[in-house]
Amino acid sequence: MASQGKKLINNPNDVVTEFIEGLVETYPGLQYLDGFPEVKVVIRADVSGATYDKVAVISGGGSGHEPAHAGFVGEGMLTAAICGDVFASPPVDSILAAIRAVTGPMGCLLIVTNYTGDRLNFGLAAEQARSEGYKIETVIVGDDCALPPLRGIAGRRGLAGTILVNKVAGAAAAAGFSLTDVASEAKRASEMVGTMGVALSVCTLPGQVTSDRLGPGKMELGLGIHGEPGAAVADIQPVDVVVSHVLKQILSSETNYVPITRGNRVVLMINGLGGTPVMELMIAAGKTVPKLQLEFGLAVERVYTGSFMTSLDMAGFSISIMKADQTLLQRLDATTKAPNWPVCSAGNRPPAKIPVPLPPARSTKSEESLSRPLQLNEQGVILEVAIEAAANAVMDMRDSLNDWDSKVGDGDCGSTMYRGAAAILDDMKKYYPLNDAAETVNEIGSSVRRAMGGTSGVLYTIFCKAAYAQLKANSDSTVTAKQWTEAFEAAISAVSKYGGANAGYRTLLDALIPALAVIKERLNAGDDPSTAFILSSEAALAGAESTKDMQAQAGRSSYVSAAILATVPDPGAMAAAVWYRAAALAVKDKYQAA
Repeated sequence: MASQGKKLINNPNDVVTEFIEGLVETYPGLQYLDGFPEVKVVIRADVSGATYDKVAVISGGGSGHEPAHAGFVGEGMLTAAICGDVFASPPVDSILAAIRAVTGPMGCLLIVTNYTGDRLNFGLAAEQARSEGYKIETVIVGDDCALPPLRGIAGRRGLAGTILVNKVAGAAAAAGFSLTDVASEAKRASEMVGTMGVALSVCTLPGQVTSDRLGPGKMELGLGIHGEPGAAVADIQPVDVVVSHVLKQILSSETNYVPITRGNRVVLMINGLGGTPVMELMIAAGKTVPKLQLEFGLAVERVYTGSFMTSLDMAGFSISIMKADQTLLQRLDATTKAPNWPVCSAGNRPPAKIPVPLPPARSTKSEESLSRPLQLNEQGVILEVAIEAAANAVMDMRDSLNDWDSKVGDGDCGSTMYRGAAAILDDMKKYYPLNDAAETVNEIGSSVRRAMGGTSGVLYTIFCKAAYAQLKANSDSTVTAKQWTEAFEAAISAVSKYGGANAGYRTLLDALIPALAVIKERLNAGDDPSTAFILSSEAALAGAESTKDMQAQAGRSSYVSAAILATVPDPGAMAAAVWYRAAALAVKDKYQAA
């Protein structure tokens, strides 16, 4: 069912003018023409048509594709950009105003995306400008590779490849080339680039409902940047599969969209469509480069990854591939002050990026001490069953912990704990010197530090390192229940010291502090150590459950309302209680079986 789209805007009719106002406030080198709301034109603040001694390069189109095109206005790229209403071609008068504002004796190049409205309005403005004595050339960009080549008079749509054409033309103009030469380089660049996109959602126009045309679990191949239907709807696939399909479509020898063959040098652009996280764009880039190199035999000379030509809030990305030579690379590498052209992308790329080897750790331990003993003593057997039970219990709780954490945190507590537990189980088989309790605890900390990450990983590493230091202070080879308790207390104190939390803060300490109190009490009362361990684990569970009634004072939960917190226990406290309880039960079972 369609629903009203959520937007952080004022009046939907004012989004373009308010965008322009914000843009020029942000970037001192940009200015706009005083013609709102009819004329919406962004220009270089340092250019006046009467005195400008280089070719002006102008582009534009409907708004909603930001940063295109206004974000690419700047020395070395566009001289002006005309903004139409959202997904609507800019009117002729706006285009003419831009031409008159920035065009000097060297003339003006109009770079136009291949949509009927844009071609007609820019074409009419060009003719009018010529009648006024301006020297005008026009280049039409149609880089779409999603639809069959023969599309009547409509032709291929103009997509993100237009940004590369803008850069080539802007650099040529900045170098002082004539209008004929700048237009020639732009036209050649437009013939060398192909683009295809894939979307997981359609976009929502300001003030309108969100379309439900693209259902759950579906993606659309070749979706247009105005939300128009693409070439096909398919089930969502891993990005590897999506990238392979898109590359085959762009580089198909049957359609011959672009004149690219094995051995050619190419430029790659991964373009976010507005609602795609940078993480996903970088994943796509990381998968695309080796496929171009190994499967298609191409030399990838430059990679540009980011959002360049979007479709409002559409989730998805497009891939553009441009055949490159040394001149084109020089144009792309040339300096520009356009605010949204990517920095740090210029320069030759190595054929392959080899990861830098990890530096070795400074360690005084022998190799023998970092390996599992061939024969376990009684203490080693107990440690093994306790560690295994605790880790498995945490892994079994992953989904519940994630569910609780999604309500009061960032939703990854279970996954984080799972990674740590899995690493502990794996490392225990190979590295843990289980007959040495102190060193085993230290190695658990190392496994956690390597695998877990986040705040939980740091806290548990501190926990283990503090316990290790306390255990190492004892010279006896066999650790007593009292010594384990002292190590437990040292670990809790360290977590409290460095994490800043204490009892009642709604953290893992609300499980561990009650457990410590009970085990000390029961041991002092003369209870059997395994019985004291069990009783303290019950206190840990009760403490974790009691966090429902606490207002968080640490971590992300401290930003969550009390009403929401009251619905679930603290995930970190529950995780601590679960592994502590599992270890206690395993130790008791082992002693009873002995």
